[in-house]
Amino acid sequence: MTPERAAERARGRFGLKLLIAAVLVGVAATLVLRDSPFGADRSASRQRAAVPVSVSVDTGRPGASVPGRFLGLSFELSSLGQIADYWDRGDLVALLRSLGPGVLRFGGASADSRVAWTDALTPRPAWASSVLDLADLRRLRRLAARSDWRVLLTIGLAHYEPRTAAREAAAARSVLGRWLAGIEVGNEPDSYARHAFRPLPWSYAQYDAEVRSYRRAIASVAPGIALAGPGVSGSAAFRRWGPAEALQQRPALLTGHHYPLGCHAVPRPSIQELLSARTRRGESGSLASYRSVSRASAIAFRIDETNSVSCGGRPGISNTFASALWAVDYIAEAMSAGASGINFQGNPANCRGYSPMCASSPERLARGALHAQPEWYALLLTRTLVGGRPLRTTITSPGWANVAVTTLLARGGGLQFVIVENDPPGAGGAALRLRVGGGLRRASVLALSAPSPNARSGVELGGRAVGSHGSLPGALTQRQISARGGVVALTVPPSSAALVTVAPERSARH
Repeated sequence: MTPERAAERARGRFGLKLLIAAVLVGVAATLVLRDSPFGADRSASRQRAAVPVSVSVDTGRPGASVPGRFLGLSFELSSLGQIADYWDRGDLVALLRSLGPGVLRFGGASADSRVAWTDALTPRPAWASSVLDLADLRRLRRLAARSDWRVLLTIGLAHYEPRTAAREAAAARSVLGRWLAGIEVGNEPDSYARHAFRPLPWSYAQYDAEVRSYRRAIASVAPGIALAGPGVSGSAAFRRWGPAEALQQRPALLTGHHYPLGCHAVPRPSIQELLSARTRRGESGSLASYRSVSRASAIAFRIDETNSVSCGGRPGISNTFASALWAVDYIAEAMSAGASGINFQGNPANCRGYSPMCASSPERLARGALHAQPEWYALLLTRTLVGGRPLRTTITSPGWANVAVTTLLARGGGLQFVIVENDPPGAGGAALRLRVGGGLRRASVLALSAPSPNARSGVELGGRAVGSHGSLPGALTQRQISARGGVVALTVPPSSAALVTVAPERSARH
């Protein structure tokens, strides 16, 4: 055999050994992944190692407790009658109860452009395509009472009618009673000129004068109603309007909206952008703007309308698991920023846009047969955080992992870590070391997973999918981990989230 031929055969044997080794490593990785609490066979993750991430918390200065009724939903005012019809049929009551007490907000663009109040003294105006009346409010009260959710109601300001607004507010208080959380005057009034509701120039001073007229009219027939505002289109508008609103109007609640991606943005919205570190940085700045006015004025702030992409959402983004990952992180961040609550905008008739739950056909919509969308799982994961106290959290890593961690001091002691790994499939995930201190001994991991970020089905929380009537059948699977040397170590796969609850030592004994 020639030397060249011998070398060729040697290279062939070496290549075969490499191939066998690669196959064995792949099989081992598959076995490890399939045994993970996250339950997804993310085969692309075999190619990269998890990035080390160290998390430490400052337990000495916890923030204020996350208030009850923090979680909420928001709907167009034009859908109030339909939503109220579900008080005695369909799945809505069960879905709401599964989250605990919350807030239903009715507003949106239709509050100013399409819906008018009508009663014996108030005929339907020519501009209105639908009306709201006493019968709608009575059904809404039944829904609120059965679900234990209160109502934040928007009264239109674009069509300037203070006396009509006063009659509507008085009726709402009379019918809803203790279920009325408050009334907002106008929806995104900072945008009125852009939508041709007011001529330019349109400023806060003009808005303030009109709202004062509304307040006087409402106080004359229904004194003491809690008013909220300004309900602006985002934090940029709030920086201009919020301080004056807090100082001059002294609302019972400050409100504003947030959409991380715009429907008309260039380049077009994408999952990558929704889950990017840049989006999170922008949201941190946005929440800081809201928080600064709230703290300076000692008036609570609520994000009364939010979701992934404005203008009703974007198919392939808003109805996917990516929206659930984004929502988990944003809810936790809003809690950490001291917000008093958050309302996710939805349209139960549109399963392709943003909506935590929806009906898949007109027939199912009429029956109230609603099913959970991926985003609903974010609400389920974060419901147990209510009552916790946010803690300052520091993340360090020698590499780069697109991971977000928020920490709360739990009501019964212990810590709750909300972890969102936003890297795409194929990344290695994050190998986290949670520094919990010596007094904590045991941790449980509740995983939120799906086949991929763009999955529209197959979402699981603790290994379970939401079934009929909003139920999670069976006990949720939670992996148990022991803390060693004051550290809880776990690896979170890419495109997944987890709630890690670390119990105090005394809990481990009982």
